[in-house]
Amino acid sequence: MSGAPLSIEFAEVEGRHLLAIVDEYVALLDGPRDAKDAGVNRLAPDPYPDDRDAADEYRNSTREDLLDARLAEALSVRTALEGFENPVDADLTMRTIAISPTDLDPWLRTLSGIRLVLASRLGIGQHDVHDVEDPRFGTYDWLGYRLELLVQLADQHDA
Repeated sequence: MSGAPLSIEFAEVEGRHLLAIVDEYVALLDGPRDAKDAGVNRLAPDPYPDDRDAADEYRNSTREDLLDARLAEALSVRTALEGFENPVDADLTMRTIAISPTDLDPWLRTLSGIRLVLASRLGIGQHDVHDVEDPRFGTYDWLGYRLELLVQLADQHDA
């Protein structure tokens, strides 16, 4: 994708919230990567669940590279959100973020990655029962909404 940047609006409070979420995601990816952490494992799942040797070989040869790539993309998104570190406007003041076409995929993968980690923490996809009253569920839904907006912007841009 090439061309003019895509514009997405965030209320001041949303931008600060997203920045904090991205910071947590960066900390998860940049810290010790616990092989037993369900969230990290959702980001780099075993493609060979029935073949332990193949799964171990795959993990040893690709897992760290994949997680490093996710970290680099998350840092790119974080850079775009830096303006929200020192808010100067009211919480509901809207701010436009310009996302270059080359940065769209990192944005999509980062927000999707955060949703995968949240899904693992909430039990989504692991069993049919999860607590929709958990406040993190609202964040999970909100990130899905933002992902949908980014996909719509990309579709409009390509049209």
